[in-house]
Amino acid sequence: MLDTLDSYLLIALIALPMVGAALLIAIPGYRAQTVRWTAAAFAFACMILSFYAFGFYDHAEGGLQFTRTWQWLSIPGPWPLGDDGITLTLGIDGISAPMILLTGIVMFTGVLVSCKLEERNKDFFILYFLLLAGVFGVFATLDLFFFFFFYELSVLPMYLLIGVWGSSSTFPSFSRTKEYSAMKLTIYLVAGSVLIWIAIIAIFAEAGLGTFDIVELQNVEFSPTFQKVFFPFLAIGFGVLAGLWPFHTWSPDGHVAAPTAVSMVHAGVLMKLGAFGILRIGMFLLPEGAEFWMPALVALGTVNVIYGAISAMGQTDLKYVIGYSSVSHMGYVLMGLATLHPLGVNGAVLQMFSHGVMTALFFALVGVIYDKTHTRDIAALEGLAKRMGFTAAFFVIAGLTSLGLPGLSGFVAELLVFLGLFQTYPILGVLGVIGAAITAVYILRLLARVLFGPLGERWRDQTDASGLEKVSTVVLAGFILLVGLFPFPFIRVIDSGVADVLSRFG
Repeated sequence: MLDTLDSYLLIALIALPMVGAALLIAIPGYRAQTVRWTAAAFAFACMILSFYAFGFYDHAEGGLQFTRTWQWLSIPGPWPLGDDGITLTLGIDGISAPMILLTGIVMFTGVLVSCKLEERNKDFFILYFLLLAGVFGVFATLDLFFFFFFYELSVLPMYLLIGVWGSSSTFPSFSRTKEYSAMKLTIYLVAGSVLIWIAIIAIFAEAGLGTFDIVELQNVEFSPTFQKVFFPFLAIGFGVLAGLWPFHTWSPDGHVAAPTAVSMVHAGVLMKLGAFGILRIGMFLLPEGAEFWMPALVALGTVNVIYGAISAMGQTDLKYVIGYSSVSHMGYVLMGLATLHPLGVNGAVLQMFSHGVMTALFFALVGVIYDKTHTRDIAALEGLAKRMGFTAAFFVIAGLTSLGLPGLSGFVAELLVFLGLFQTYPILGVLGVIGAAITAVYILRLLARVLFGPLGERWRDQTDASGLEKVSTVVLAGFILLVGLFPFPFIRVIDSGVADVLSRFG
């Protein structure tokens, strides 16, 4: 029984959201409560399967596990490996296992906070499930063609999810409509996808094997010139989604305009697809090109950290603070990857998980505050802890995770990144620590301004989070504490995958 489950686990993770979307299509739109319970049931099932995938991944054995292959399209020709062409090959290693777990957690908690949605909730959950099916596919597939297919499936529904269910920002100094933000996001990400597709086709043609299988392509020794030319295509193409400076400007606007659950998925999971793509395809298949360009990537990652932190400090919209904070924290991921050091790369992958859970918690709580107060203006919010104690307590947990308090997941991840940096790029490591100090300044100032101090007259009758919102925040905060207090089970799994990638380098 378990062997059968292991064999079909990953295809089930991809198929369940699609089946859920198909079932939702068949449910009449006016039966909103049935839609909510159906969405919650499928999301819960996906989360349980993601727990199984991570929990039963054998880090001692390492390598690819839960593998399964289905032939899809033959490409005729005198290929040395036959005409396998395009195959749906699935499998996870120590890097993708925690990403699968992260996706399951954020998917389920996002559904819980969206149960209050009244306007066209059926259509919302259909697009939401299609997006998450794509995310699971990216983390599980080992075929470049299907990697790109699932990558696009995870990105394109964002346009409608933001454009229809999002919200516009209007301030005296500027305004951003949800339609503007949705279009900006789509243009940037499609432009990045063009670069990725060029690199994938070039790898296929240069390899001459007639297959898109990543496991087969890793055995090809691409010329140093080819690797140096095409690694930037992957680094920039995926870097756009990872929030790489200066291609990051779509990200804060997209965060702010998106509805709460989409902001959680956007910052918590989608930005990780970019970093995962650099690691899985760029570094794994083109190691010499990666080694050549890593000094540039670590420099841009440093700019991400400092620029994002300073920009977050100057924002007046609560969501923009978290949006620019995400740009800053993704800089640590890029810096860790660029070290090519076991500590730094392990820290980068753990930071992907930690930041994903933390930022999902942040946006869930910002959604609660906005729903209750109908504003995200920091200047108008004050003393909310006196009426929203539960929300305030978990907002503090998210904030302290962001600034790297020991005992929480952010500290462990950033510590590993800094240890790797100081052994490879010590000067940039110092700048990374300065970025963490700036983060502490704006996070503590934000907590003091919004949650503590005298209670504003407008908020004296304020109510706290609903039951489902409390469940989602407890789940997310629980994983922050779990990784912060017991990081080694996660690090052992991650290290088994990182070791395989770094073995590709001299």
